[in-house]
Amino acid sequence: MSKDKSDLLQGTLDMLVLKALQLEPMHGWGITERIEQWSESVLQLGQGTLYPALYRLERQGLIRSEWNVTENNRRARYYSLTREGRRRFSDEIEQWQRMSRAVNMVLQATIE
Repeated sequence: MSKDKSDLLQGTLDMLVLKALQLEPMHGWGITERIEQWSESVLQLGQGTLYPALYRLERQGLIRSEWNVTENNRRARYYSLTREGRRRFSDEIEQWQRMSRAVNMVLQATIE
């Protein structure tokens, strides 16, 4: 049974959303587009995936939101990182890099 190529590892969605918001405040569609672009379309987030994550991150105090006008002159909720969100993102990146290095070492291991 194969998994969809857009499936995310558990716990990575929040880190990707925080990364997108690290650069600038964005509305939900913008976050989705940015992640899809950066991943060369491997990661495709649906609204049913993204918005629960945004609500969860906002409840945790990692992001905040406010209504604003988009480049297309439409009202949308813009999300931005809080100070705690920037701190959490930094911690998540450090943990991710340590874990991916460890997994790579295991995958490249050979019998001597």
